[in-house]
Amino acid sequence: MQHILRYNIIIILLSTLLALQVEGLISPAATTIVHNVRHDNNIYSVRHQTYGRNNGYYNKNILKSSAASSMDITRPSILTKPHQHSLNKIQSKIVQTLMISYIASMCITLPITLSPVYILYRAKLIDRIRKEKWSLKVAQFTSRWLMRIFPFASKRVVVDTDDEQLKNPTPTIWVCNHISLLDLFFMLALDNKMRGKNRRPIKILYWKGLESNPITCLLCKNCGFIPVDMADNGNGNDNEYDMKSFKQMLKSTKTAMDEGFDIGILPEGQPNPTPEKGMMPVFSGAYTLARMARRPIKMLSLFGLNKMWDPDGSMLCASRDMAVRVYPNGRVYKDADEFSTTLSTVSGYFGAHGIDMPEQELNMWLDGTMWETELSRKAASRLDIENVETENKTPTSPSTPKAT
Repeated sequence: MQHILRYNIIIILLSTLLALQVEGLISPAATTIVHNVRHDNNIYSVRHQTYGRNNGYYNKNILKSSAASSMDITRPSILTKPHQHSLNKIQSKIVQTLMISYIASMCITLPITLSPVYILYRAKLIDRIRKEKWSLKVAQFTSRWLMRIFPFASKRVVVDTDDEQLKNPTPTIWVCNHISLLDLFFMLALDNKMRGKNRRPIKILYWKGLESNPITCLLCKNCGFIPVDMADNGNGNDNEYDMKSFKQMLKSTKTAMDEGFDIGILPEGQPNPTPEKGMMPVFSGAYTLARMARRPIKMLSLFGLNKMWDPDGSMLCASRDMAVRVYPNGRVYKDADEFSTTLSTVSGYFGAHGIDMPEQELNMWLDGTMWETELSRKAASRLDIENVETENKTPTSPSTPKAT
């Protein structure tokens, strides 16, 4: 045991020294929060960095309208150009070392930190629901602090201060693109920034094949995450779901919602090997669950993590900049096509570029008017095609021969 502790201390010290050598890295304990605020009918971007123990209090500082005037409020340059810098070979190696140290520390720390909660549950001192909620908080705390100790990523969270979900969370189904094997760990670490300090507990649907790894199995089962059976047919190929498991998945999801949990879903079903080209086909399971539970769907979008840990498993570490966008105005979609198209367009754009699409177009997608426009356009195109086909099928009267 002493050898393990000594090893961890050495790794922490070496990693911290390495981090200081990387040119242009942010403070190890800092996370950039970008808040979109409205002023005189214009949208501005407020940059706010949180450090150490103050990380949990960013809402209090940002959401006060009186505090906005004392902050650096500028036009949203963060949303008009990509925020990703390439690393040279030395920087890439340092970031890779920090990331491996983070992953190794998670493998050691998670079993230790989750054990007390599991012991309390086995001793019947807490019930299953409390065990799952406490385990989720422990996992989030562990991931968040290990990312501060091993600062391999520059994290940027983009939220809207006028989003009511931040202030008064309501039962919601959350959907997000899937770009890297790191997605789950960043969603845990940044959850307090993405969904606010008053957030509801969440259960995430995950591929059952992850249970072959003892650490992810421990994490998912202790937190009560919901497994989905599908074939391991490689990233980028069509998903092959085990339809027999869907009944149990729906039952578990309904139970989780009744117990006060939000639901998190990655509708692509697998890491996208080419997020720069947009999202893979989106499955409509989230829409089906939302319709059954009468809950709104809110969108998230991740960017940049595939440059650190590629979906194929290679640790490229070509860049250390990542971002997550939390879109406002969760709503109930009218049909599965509207949900799939909206998510692919909005979340796929940010996942590919690290920026929002033009403001007017984004707002139209978020409130549904763009989908109505698309339906009208498709209907008009279909009508034009039918008219052309009708004209082509109409027989022409034979011409009368001229008298000679």
